[in-house]
Amino acid sequence: MRVPDEIRVGMRQKLWAVASEVDWANLSSIEKSAYYESWTRDPEVGGTLSHYMDQRQVRVYIKDTVMKGFGRSRLADANKPMRLLGLPVDGSAAVTKDYERPHGRLLSDGRVIAWGTAKDWKAVLMSIHERAFEADGGRAYGAVLSSAAGKFAEDSTREVVADAAKKLGIEKLVWL
Repeated sequence: MRVPDEIRVGMRQKLWAVASEVDWANLSSIEKSAYYESWTRDPEVGGTLSHYMDQRQVRVYIKDTVMKGFGRSRLADANKPMRLLGLPVDGSAAVTKDYERPHGRLLSDGRVIAWGTAKDWKAVLMSIHERAFEADGGRAYGAVLSSAAGKFAEDSTREVVADAAKKLGIEKLVWL
């Protein structure tokens, strides 16, 4: 049986609001697991979903269907990376192309930017290099790396990433 759209959308709004409040991207997998378990047992969440699927499938549905897009939706917004890189968000920095995986932009002046989580730093930096190389007059301009906790908060790890960015000709590197 399929979960009706209004139930699925309502569930996503409710759980995404909680995820925003608790800074979901910076929770450990153990902490996220506790939320999944709590939601599965919650009569308003798991109880509602159990009308449309076997109770054993509820947790997987919450994780893989309801919450899967949360992180991506937060990363897709270009305003914060643009501001952090000192670029205007009012439209005066005309965007020639938007990229996904990792998220990024090619600006009309040839600057290439990209952003993603710190654990994906290699993909973010290489995408800037490749996109700038392929763009006519492209310039590897800036990277924003978020969720920089754990080993990514350590100077030794950041030095490796900064050195790679420098060697790739990336002008700005911002850590969140």
